[in-house]
Amino acid sequence: MSLSVNPHPPDVATLHPPAVIDCINPATGAPLGQMPVADSKAVTAAVERARKAQQQWAKSGFRQRRAVLQRMLQTILDETDSLCEAIVQDAGKTWENALLGEIMPVCNKIRWVIRNGEKHLRSEKVPSGLLLHKKGRIEYRPLGVVACIVPWNYPFQNIFGSLVAPLMAGNAVVIKASEAVAWSTQRFARVIEDALTAEGFSADTVQILNGYGDTGAALVRSRVQKILFIGSVANGRRIIEGSAEHLTPVVMELGGKDPMIICDDAHLEQAVHAALGGCFINLGQNCVASERIIVHRGIYDAFVAAVRARAEPLRQGVPTVPGTLDVGAMTTAQQVAIVDALVQDAIAQGARAVVGGCRPTDTPGNYYPPTVLVDVTPAMRIAQEEVFGPVMLIFRAEDDAEAIAIANGTDFGLQSSVFSRDRTRAETIAAALEAGASCINDFGLCYLNQDLPFGGVKYSGFGRMNGRDGLRAYTNPKAVLTDRWPLAIPARLYPVGTKDYDKARETLRLLFRRRWRDRVRSLFALMGLGTGKKEA
Repeated sequence: MSLSVNPHPPDVATLHPPAVIDCINPATGAPLGQMPVADSKAVTAAVERARKAQQQWAKSGFRQRRAVLQRMLQTILDETDSLCEAIVQDAGKTWENALLGEIMPVCNKIRWVIRNGEKHLRSEKVPSGLLLHKKGRIEYRPLGVVACIVPWNYPFQNIFGSLVAPLMAGNAVVIKASEAVAWSTQRFARVIEDALTAEGFSADTVQILNGYGDTGAALVRSRVQKILFIGSVANGRRIIEGSAEHLTPVVMELGGKDPMIICDDAHLEQAVHAALGGCFINLGQNCVASERIIVHRGIYDAFVAAVRARAEPLRQGVPTVPGTLDVGAMTTAQQVAIVDALVQDAIAQGARAVVGGCRPTDTPGNYYPPTVLVDVTPAMRIAQEEVFGPVMLIFRAEDDAEAIAIANGTDFGLQSSVFSRDRTRAETIAAALEAGASCINDFGLCYLNQDLPFGGVKYSGFGRMNGRDGLRAYTNPKAVLTDRWPLAIPARLYPVGTKDYDKARETLRLLFRRRWRDRVRSLFALMGLGTGKKEA
């Protein structure tokens, strides 16, 4: 996210928020309807309902939790077309992006959690170390109520992708959705409610709230047990300030400025299509968008020419039916203005738009054309702030070292990509990148591999969302030490005897000395000290 602007705020603060949200189709400007705003009292009531529902849910077995998730998955597959329609109308996406960018990743995540959740969340036996008469284990216990505050760029995926892990871990979930895509939440909520109630659980186990900044602030301060926040750095700071009131732990995913390094030995066609996808999928409204394409000088001109040839013909418009458009509309008018301001600032500083670069004025929707900027330098504002729009920034690098320096030269570190036919070279570059993930010869696939953790470093946030770590993030790893044998020998510590210190010192040396002869020496010393007796 940008440090000076707020590209995709999940909770824009307003002094006097209205009682309803006016929902608009971003591709046409047509009204979709209204959704009620949850005020602070409604938030408190929702959290209390979730707390009560969680008591039953926490007692459920993994089989029951899998059954709920399986019902969600089945409904999503059965009702894919209507869910895609809701996404398209509320977010302005193309049908293909709604299907492949939202429905497919959610199905992938749910299936992974169904198959692997119990393995990573059941009690784990651990060695007891020196305590041979004891047995140790870790129990991954649910926290209670988890709050998820999510943005507008993926209305379906942000909701379902956020709730699956904490739900499988035995928690109730309260989600604050973005006011920009509030209309579709009612459709998504039915999928969740139907799955829970069909398996005999309260629909209050997962709730979706709509509102503005006040709603998000109330949820943060509502004494939930954990907060997941996906959004901007500026709002992330506000979340942390609010969470400090009750010392609520948080997982933060704050966006990125992802680099894609294209070496001079890369497969050009492969790299070009990866860059197009990395920049223009969902019109660049992705936290893992490859906003910075860093190309070695030797193939720079050929790369620019190939990108230009493929980006210029991209079709943009109102996504009424599948198969007719390449890109749709942006979700918010605010973000269109932010993107255009950054592009015009870059052009004023010497960048050149070889494709796009101009905001249309003859359409009622939120449109910005796919744009390719060349001659971009790291000192430009657009090179440091998250654009969160359909803009490809192409940098020129003399060698691997300069490419790495450019890649690491921002405050963000979410994902990264490296393209080279030399595996050792690609791995070496990837190892030097400051990022939560690196993908060799591809874009964005680390997120699809649910066995991998997802998250960032630096201003991109902290904590992890996917994989084993993402599941366990919503648990209390409780340590348990129990008897291996029913021994009833008291550990007598008091009163302190005259030889206790000497015995303890030699015991320490016996246990931890490296050389055997030193250990033997301590053993004889202990024998010389005798067993001794505590006074009664």
